[in-house]
Amino acid sequence: MWALLTGFYQYLTQKDDYYILIVGLDNAGKTTYLEQTKTKYCPNYKMMNPSKITTTVGCNIGTIDIGNIRLNFWDLGGQEELQSLWDKYYAECHGIIYIIDSADRERLEESWLTFDKMLQSEQLTNVPLLVSCNKQDLEQCMNVPEIKRTFNRSTSKIGVRDCMVLACSALSGDGINEGINWMKDCIVRNSTVRPPKRQDIS
Repeated sequence: MWALLTGFYQYLTQKDDYYILIVGLDNAGKTTYLEQTKTKYCPNYKMMNPSKITTTVGCNIGTIDIGNIRLNFWDLGGQEELQSLWDKYYAECHGIIYIIDSADRERLEESWLTFDKMLQSEQLTNVPLLVSCNKQDLEQCMNVPEIKRTFNRSTSKIGVRDCMVLACSALSGDGINEGINWMKDCIVRNSTVRPPKRQDIS
């Protein structure tokens, strides 16, 4: 009887674990985006002072819970020499958040080339993709239609997967909830292709 009750309790307290990569060029605002996400979804979490956030060398990790869904984020370094490590995470991820610095016109082409190269990986076939146009709070930033004109060159590689391009500001938090909730819905819908891992949260 005890084993039955224990099993039932574990079933009720299980969460579906999904893994999401946050990638993009260095200084695009990936770590700030992750910090803002944790601030919005984790009770009592206090966001790190943005001025103290440094360039990521390796990987930052964050976790949030939404109902019975647990989203685990891997924020990967965006320097050119670190991009070669991204594909080590592709097979395990359920979604991709690609961050663009909307205020950096000079590197928009470089950002697109990095994005396009990433999409060549067969391990990412059908993986939901959120393209977040960050730093929309800054004057003279590029708007979403302007950025899409460049990134639409990857349409054939994006294919029929779920894909969304959204404006956001990781600094102010604008657009974060919309993007995260959209991604959650997509990866749950895509779970027959990439099933979650189950984990007891007790």
